[in-house]
Amino acid sequence: MPKKESLDRLREVRCFLLDMDGTFYLGEQLLPGAKEFLHYCENNGINYLFLTNNSSKNASDYVKKLHYLGVDVVREKILTSGEATCIYLKKNLPGKRVFLAGTSALEEEFNRQGICLTQVDPEVVVLGFDTTLTYARLWKLCDLVRAGLPYIATHPDFNCPTGQGVMPDIGAMIAFVAAATGRQPDVVVGKPNTPMIDAILEKVAIPLEKIAMVGDRLYTDVAMGKTGIMTILVLSGETSLEEARKSEFQADLIVENLADLLQKIKQNQQKKFLN
Repeated sequence: MPKKESLDRLREVRCFLLDMDGTFYLGEQLLPGAKEFLHYCENNGINYLFLTNNSSKNASDYVKKLHYLGVDVVREKILTSGEATCIYLKKNLPGKRVFLAGTSALEEEFNRQGICLTQVDPEVVVLGFDTTLTYARLWKLCDLVRAGLPYIATHPDFNCPTGQGVMPDIGAMIAFVAAATGRQPDVVVGKPNTPMIDAILEKVAIPLEKIAMVGDRLYTDVAMGKTGIMTILVLSGETSLEEARKSEFQADLIVENLADLLQKIKQNQQKKFLN
């Protein structure tokens, strides 16, 4: 049974941050309640923002994927850790030449944001979720990190959920670089870290206490609670109820999926009007 204070907070939410993999869809299938949840938000004046740590794709890729799944959204409703990294770079390291270990989709995002990418004499190193990673690129990355250049990672995730299980994510690449160089990233941008919060607040002009994060991962989505954001764990992705109960990261609310969350929101609103 949800705590009363959690349901009270739920009534005050004016923007839902929606994780994607494991929360809104899994593989090529929408998860229960996905479409209905968006329709409810749109019909009731509640903002939403798709928020993903996956920097192997950019917002345009997600617009296409969601359209394929039968959901039409504009790219402004999507924030990836790749875009958040660009926002961080423009604020904190403006005009710096960047060596990027990332996919062509991430390169497109950096180019769209006006970030200068180079293979020669870079001033900053950025590691993304590079599903096209080659040994040569990894070697050069390690050389640049070892040389002491500012080293930024787009997000911390160790694995990425797929319809067939999980695939190694950027966290595994960070561990490789650390083993070879002795260095961890100077800054990790994605959930649950401050640079991602800053990027969210650029997208939605809503106070943190009126924002809720909905996701399936404890150490990224639920850990966002440390910022003052309400956290809602869905059990439709990688986390089991037993794991959630044992975790150092405790969600304000735990639901089966978005359909269950929507039902609780509606019931909560009905109680408000009856009281």
